[in-house]
Amino acid sequence: MNQATTKIKEASLSQQVTVTDLNHEGHGVARVDGKVVFISGALPGEVVTYRIKGRRRRKYDTAELAEIITASPDRIEPECKYFGKCGGCRLQHMSAQGQIKWKQNTLKENLQRIGNAEPENWLSPLTASEWGYRRKARLGVKYVEKQGGLLIGFREKQSSRINDLQECLVLDQRVSKLLPGLHELFKKISCYEKIPQIEISVGDNKVVFIIRHLVPFTSDDEAMLIEFAKLNNIEIYLQPKGPNTIIPLWPTSDSLLTYRIEQSDITIHFRPTSFTQVNSEINQKMISQVIKYLEPTKNDRVLDLFCGLGNFTLPIAKHAKKVIGIEGDDILVHSARDNAEQNGITNAEFTYADLFDESRATDWRIVGYNKLLLDPPRSGAKDVIASITKNAFEKIVYVSCNPSTLARDAGVLVHEKNYRLTHAGVMDMFPHTKHVESLAVFERGE
Repeated sequence: MNQATTKIKEASLSQQVTVTDLNHEGHGVARVDGKVVFISGALPGEVVTYRIKGRRRRKYDTAELAEIITASPDRIEPECKYFGKCGGCRLQHMSAQGQIKWKQNTLKENLQRIGNAEPENWLSPLTASEWGYRRKARLGVKYVEKQGGLLIGFREKQSSRINDLQECLVLDQRVSKLLPGLHELFKKISCYEKIPQIEISVGDNKVVFIIRHLVPFTSDDEAMLIEFAKLNNIEIYLQPKGPNTIIPLWPTSDSLLTYRIEQSDITIHFRPTSFTQVNSEINQKMISQVIKYLEPTKNDRVLDLFCGLGNFTLPIAKHAKKVIGIEGDDILVHSARDNAEQNGITNAEFTYADLFDESRATDWRIVGYNKLLLDPPRSGAKDVIASITKNAFEKIVYVSCNPSTLARDAGVLVHEKNYRLTHAGVMDMFPHTKHVESLAVFERGE
């Protein structure tokens, strides 16, 4: 290796830079000779050195943090001993205030850049407990002899490998405390190398594990699983193949989980496989915020699209004349109807429709509704919004889990559908992660 080659290699391994921003993955952003470098673990305002990681690209490089020369005032010591390797969290090295500020800036930048829109008012962020909040999770399971045997945990950062966890500070603590015992249990199972994952679903009333297994369990295996369930007061379901093969192991009858919406005196019942909000505290605050800005009254007829189990529909029904919830999952539609009946709510209806097909807008676009709630998946509500005529609704409240698709849809509502973006703000549904949950309010233009 000649001298010139040596210098090039050293430069690629370590160079001092100033970090100016975080990207959507939570990596520090710096520029070196006009080229962007994404530095894992670095925070805005820091002066750091880094090491190039992976193949260099023409427009950008990815790197890992080598040394902090000047630390950000937002830098803190991570609480979790697995942080930095486990892919479950990305931002534990950043203060809670710093995380919220970054998420607010992410929403603002997306609205400006993608939607060319700016809210008239910024909402104060919704925050709650930073730890023990996660009620839904998928844990990977894998047997790797070189890494000490059976691994149970989240995927490692930017890797398919499993980061073995004996505890998790963001999981509901009813689950976290079971991880050591779960390791010991699975080591005894005859087909431990044929268990790829565990789905976790937590309600107010109970904890459910859904165990995916590629080969049948023996009777001894099932007996050990049942004993573990009884001892720890949880329920276990088995999944031998696709989602339609999920059956209860213990108890043998299929029962429902629940969560309360206290401010509306509503109890929601749901299956372990149903979509529910991950963070119960934020969900309570989010429902209150939706009702506050939608302002349903006994004169209003409200349309709730992507309604799911009725998480928003049923609380809104307590204030409105009528609400219709529309959902593209027929099982959720039936669950929502059951929830309405069990809570004695008679002015809420639920129906099935494909909300991603603009050509079938007549299947769901019911006239006579003056307010609209949208709570779409990450892909947003592009087809729904394309079907909305100008000034069709007095007010639209949009709950989003993806700031880029919210910004895209906001641009259409503001610049093509004659709506004003009156309010927008973030909700910290996933503390310590890069996920940005937000809410936007649109009102009919003049």
